[in-house]
Amino acid sequence: MAISSFHPPRRTLMGPGPSDVHPRILEALGRPTLGHLDPLFVGMMDETKALLKYAFQTSNELTLPISAPGSAGMEACFVNLVEPGDKVLVCVNGVFGNRMIENVTRCGATAVRLDFAWGAAVEPAAVEAALKEHGDIKVLAFVHAETSTGALSDAKTLCGLAKQYNALSIVDAVTSMGGVPLMVDEWQADAVYSGSQKCLSCTPGLSPVTFSDAAVAAIKARKHPVQSWFLDMNLILGYWGEGGKRAYHHTAPVNALYGLHESLVMLQEEGLENAWQRHATMHKALAAGLETLGVRFVVDADHRLPQLNSVYIPEGIDDATTRQYLLANYDLEIGAGLGDLAGKVWRIGLMGYSARMENISLLLKALAAAMTEQGLACDAEKAVVAAQAALV
Repeated sequence: MAISSFHPPRRTLMGPGPSDVHPRILEALGRPTLGHLDPLFVGMMDETKALLKYAFQTSNELTLPISAPGSAGMEACFVNLVEPGDKVLVCVNGVFGNRMIENVTRCGATAVRLDFAWGAAVEPAAVEAALKEHGDIKVLAFVHAETSTGALSDAKTLCGLAKQYNALSIVDAVTSMGGVPLMVDEWQADAVYSGSQKCLSCTPGLSPVTFSDAAVAAIKARKHPVQSWFLDMNLILGYWGEGGKRAYHHTAPVNALYGLHESLVMLQEEGLENAWQRHATMHKALAAGLETLGVRFVVDADHRLPQLNSVYIPEGIDDATTRQYLLANYDLEIGAGLGDLAGKVWRIGLMGYSARMENISLLLKALAAAMTEQGLACDAEKAVVAAQAALV
């Protein structure tokens, strides 16, 4: 069988990621490829680091994009900071807390698991009690924006508790960067990782990370070699160091980094606070429309992520049938539930370039049509009017 070129349809991506990629970023991806040690590319790398420091709100020297997706950013934080015999307090309120546990175990360390209800935020009081109970915690790990549930935790307080009890902090900010306030230096976070495909609206495959001076000191004081050669920060720094001569470590994904650079330039142009406000405003409109359709949110309003909305599937409506209907009839993607919430919720993304009123209107019309098709009468126009009214 002869296989021809692949030409994907133009979808509207409103799931948990990737998000819609802005046309400016798509154009950047197609620019001429340079060698990964070309002086012009090295200059762009330095700009990317500076732009990432702005996005993270940090002055950390060790700030760079890992040449792999957010899961590699997570692993980079754990394998560099966690050694065999260490004790790590891991907060679990969704799928990605469980993945942190897996990383701790594979590092040969002991994970102290602290569970919270799926859809709830991490409770600082419970974290402090655990830190008091276990006086030898080296690292506190938690998810700032839990993508599997749409819950937002108080990272500032949690990082402060880690400092108070002489522990380092590892923070999952994959879904939070660019969508809600993320203040690495002000919050005294030690190791933070994110992803290119969420609120930055870039393509998947890159993971911005940043390490504090305290984290760097812990890496340098390790008794055991970092178990991953590829993710060893001591080696990567030789390639991503500031200016000057670069030591070859790996062949960087040159064109993907063009895209990340462009997305960060766009974030700088919009301004971080404006980006945060846009996501909050679009969430308000989406919430008004969904509630008009009788769709309820999983997370209470005080701890709800504006850019990742988990909602309960109405009674009598089939999960897979609805998502397939949206894809087939509207070229619209939303996400299914994961783990404990599989088959019970939809996850609706409003991330980056996807956080636009035209996308919200399309979603409300499509969802109303899908549910009406299954016998639950819905007024799409009323929902769209409610969404638009919420913007006033």
